[in-house]
Amino acid sequence: MGLSLSPLALIVLLTCLTALHQCNGNPFRRNNPFRHHHHPRFAKHNYRDALTKSIMFFEGQRSGRLPSNQRITWRRDSGLSDGAAMHVDLVGGYYDAGDNVKFGFPMAFTTTMLSWSVIEFGGLMKGELQNAKQAIRWATDYLLKATAHPDTIYVQVGDAKQDHSCWERPEDMDTPRSVFKIDKNSPGSDVAGETAAALAAASLVFRRSDPTYSKLLARRAIRVFQFADKYRGPYSNGLKKVVCPFYCSYSGYQDELLWGAAWLHRATRNPTYLNYIQVNGQILGAAEFDNTFGWDNKHVGARILLSKAFLVQRLKSLHDYKGHADNFICSLIPGAPFSSAQYTPGGLLFKMSDSNMQYVTSTSFLLLTYAKYLTSAHQVVNCGGTRVTPKRLRTIAKKQVDYLLGDNPLKMSYMVGYGPRYPQRIHHRGSSLPSVANHPAKIQCSAGFNFMKSQSPNPNILVGAVIGGPDQKDRFPDQRSDYEQSEPATYINAPLVGALTYLAHSFGQL
Repeated sequence: MGLSLSPLALIVLLTCLTALHQCNGNPFRRNNPFRHHHHPRFAKHNYRDALTKSIMFFEGQRSGRLPSNQRITWRRDSGLSDGAAMHVDLVGGYYDAGDNVKFGFPMAFTTTMLSWSVIEFGGLMKGELQNAKQAIRWATDYLLKATAHPDTIYVQVGDAKQDHSCWERPEDMDTPRSVFKIDKNSPGSDVAGETAAALAAASLVFRRSDPTYSKLLARRAIRVFQFADKYRGPYSNGLKKVVCPFYCSYSGYQDELLWGAAWLHRATRNPTYLNYIQVNGQILGAAEFDNTFGWDNKHVGARILLSKAFLVQRLKSLHDYKGHADNFICSLIPGAPFSSAQYTPGGLLFKMSDSNMQYVTSTSFLLLTYAKYLTSAHQVVNCGGTRVTPKRLRTIAKKQVDYLLGDNPLKMSYMVGYGPRYPQRIHHRGSSLPSVANHPAKIQCSAGFNFMKSQSPNPNILVGAVIGGPDQKDRFPDQRSDYEQSEPATYINAPLVGALTYLAHSFGQL
């Protein structure tokens, strides 16, 4: 029997075939919940593939004993005696970037953002939800160990200066695995506030699938936040020689106290935290006009998070946070009143030369999340009389993610392993040195620099790693020594997981 197709169906079919992209889902489906967002049904990018890879990357950053289902197979066990220097168990967690140090501050922020990605968009993740939860649990299992003793947090394993003087695989490292902590005498409200935020956000992720674990995370978050609030001070005062200039707390600790309280308010629904936010919000910088969101400064994230309580849950006492969130959004809109963001000639948001892509991914996530809250409340952004719709926010976020995935002057994907052209010489010890499988003998501290200085592509592909990215003129040299542009980091990927989930779903790829 012959098959007759309507002209529309033929066009759709031909588009699918010529684009050679996944046309998952029925293009004629009438009940697509995102149809009012006016996205075309056919995307230039395979967001689903990028999503899978963006989560897989975390397996390449694992420290500790690797499980049997490890997908990045060139890695092996490492750091199995971490914590021994202080007679505690600190095995596990993540190496934050291209070295072999475990920094607690960015690890906690990574955990918060991975959790927020799942909280907002996990319902759309389908088969990737389990992988995302495993990535979060790898971090929270470690954070539970790091906060096991009351009024103490173990915030770093490894001496960064000594680690950086070697170019070693994590499996070989023989630099000191020194352990550093904060406590009552040497406080760190910034790293403690972020750790509380991470545990609280993750407790929401596991609330249904593992209620016992979720309750443990919430109880620990409450205790850690009390410690952060009671013993105030930046951790880089007492640990300056250790954490600076790597993860120095430049923005102070006030933002983490507000952010931590915002997450505890959302996770516990205990009125204590709402009261804390109402009483302390202004003192903690709720209205400050800074528009950078990353591992150091959480003000903008707290504004967006708290705006949900006003927009969606109708908590009138948090009315001001809608205005604070709008101010941030307005700063990003080219041509709008109060616009202050800089973009490269190719259209990439440009905040700073060192690891700029972290701000691209975190901002894209905030745009999509705020668009979700606004849509739910039938609201728009007000920029000095100019109305900005949720659709406009989604368009800006999509443009940023598309640039990252290859829509840029160099036609370069800044995610390793995605697309036909991606960085070959990333600043990452494990990726750039021969794998243990191919070179079982130890590669000594200084011998590794021969590989670091080589022009050859990295032998091990760190699938899904997103690196610092191009400079403000869209240039990218792909040089291993250039850590500002060529180094990946967990906190670059974490918010991208949420953004890619939204885009993959809205184009019918999930």
